Amino acid sequence: MKVLLLKDPKEDECGQDPYIRELGLCGLDATLIPVLSFEFLSLASFAEKLARPDSYGGLIFTSPRAVQAAELCLEKSSQTEVWKETLKEQWNAKPVYVVGEATASLVRRLGLDPEGEGSGNAERLAEHICSRSPPALPLLFPCGSLKGEALPRALRDQGVPLESLTVYQNAPHPGIRDSLHSYYAQQGVPASITFFSPSGLSYSLKHIQELSGDSIGEIKFAAIGPTTAHALAARGLPVSCTAASPTPRALAAGIRAALQLGPR
Repeated sequence: MKVLLLKDPKEDECGQDPYIRELGLCGLDATLIPVLSFEFLSLASFAEKLARPDSYGGLIFTSPRAVQAAELCLEKSSQTEVWKETLKEQWNAKPVYVVGEATASLVRRLGLDPEGEGSGNAERLAEHICSRSPPALPLLFPCGSLKGEALPRALRDQGVPLESLTVYQNAPHPGIRDSLHSYYAQQGVPASITFFSPSGLSYSLKHIQELSGDSIGEIKFAAIGPTTAHALAARGLPVSCTAASPTPRALAAGIRAALQLGPR
């Protein structure tokens, strides 16, 4: 049974995308198609802020792209050695909050110790942050241009100071139309399609509707989390499953249940 995942491929230590592997273990033939491209912004300003940990009460990363922006700041600046010797220790003396295993893994690669990865989405991460004593200094929140407002609003309502900085923006992947047309021509209409972000949904839905035609009602649509599920519902599409957490295993379990495949 064929399933389509609208995301970038990311190889793990085994040289395979973990979503492809996990779905393969379930007997599903999964294909990845990238739908987003990214441009990093304000890296000089971000580097300056990373060099001043004494000005902040901690860090918040809600996407791998934000962590990659931090990596770029360190690679392109004179702070790399200072980071290794001093700044890393100073930031590790403060909380570094993250959403999801992929983001947590990249944060660890920076040498930082993340917390909150099990929260699963920004709303629950906000609850985790608010359960702690509010910091006297603002939390530094590098984010994308299309960030949701749930986390900033929740922190603001609880009196947690926050300083947001837009460090990347997204756009449609230039090859999305051709990739989707090629997939449908070779594989046909998939049994399930998973969306990984509201913006990815916006950029790909028109093509999927055109290519699927009258068969679109047969597709089980899946979302990696509640924010994307809400975006699907707002477009009038039935959400067959929302991953219990943004992980390959949770998504595979949700898709299996939606396709009524039974236990693995």
